[in-house]
Amino acid sequence: MATSDRHSTRHPDRHPRQAGTLALAHALSAAERGLAVIPLSRTKLPALRSPHRDAPAPAQPPCHGECGRFGHGVYDASTDPARIRELFAAAPWATGYGIACGLPPHHLIGVDLDTKSGTDSTGALRALALRHLFTIPPTIVVITPSGGRHLWLTGPPDVVVPNSAGRLAPGIDIRGAGGYLVGPGSRTAHGVYTTAPGTAHLAPAPCPRALLRLLLPPPRTPGAGAGGGAGGAHGRGLVQFVLAAHEGQRNTRLFWAACRAYEDGIGEALADALVAAAVRTGLTDREARSTIASAARMAGPTA
Repeated sequence: MATSDRHSTRHPDRHPRQAGTLALAHALSAAERGLAVIPLSRTKLPALRSPHRDAPAPAQPPCHGECGRFGHGVYDASTDPARIRELFAAAPWATGYGIACGLPPHHLIGVDLDTKSGTDSTGALRALALRHLFTIPPTIVVITPSGGRHLWLTGPPDVVVPNSAGRLAPGIDIRGAGGYLVGPGSRTAHGVYTTAPGTAHLAPAPCPRALLRLLLPPPRTPGAGAGGGAGGAHGRGLVQFVLAAHEGQRNTRLFWAACRAYEDGIGEALADALVAAAVRTGLTDREARSTIASAARMAGPTA
């Protein structure tokens, strides 16, 4: 390029429009692989601000895109090329894209091995693998500008893996349902995300079951929060959590709530209420009971 180094230092994205075009191209390519995407700014944050940012705190659950406008972060994520182009057209300053985790068909789980904290996150993951008898299969690996790595794994469709930071081990963050990974080809203020050599052609590998168990929230004390009825206020809170689900979240919210109920020893007592709540959100009775049965196997005492 003819642009001088001095200009490049002041303006890392020397051609912002070109950076946006490349980001869109990478995002569309990811969407072809079934990965739902959103535009990101150079700060790695969603490029579109919330349309509700100046509104008073709502009495109802927060909007996750039901209003029909852009700016709901990962809830805007899509695999539809036309919608993706609309998203990027609304954010011409975007220089990267995020890939939503936890969504079908891949139900992506991101294992973020950080290097900035000064900890040996790769060694920590290796130690966990030895202790819990699992191996990370060959999968897509994305190299971050700081030298960290993102490992892409897939989870079962009826399991909700939450986001966490350092819970698994220092320097290891997890991107699960409601989170996103910065896609390869994205340009940020610190550099470009790239796919590790030899992994671009791979599909995200299934998460080892022993690792998956470590990624789920720790069980609560049995009966915690019970205050009468099926789990008292805690049980009612789980039911409300299911009722607040919108399309695309219904099954994952039900599974998460059912897992918490079985961990707390109120699963059987709360099952019918959870089914009724799930049916009100649009699931069938059969779908709801199948999801709850999966939660019972995963989180129940015999799991």
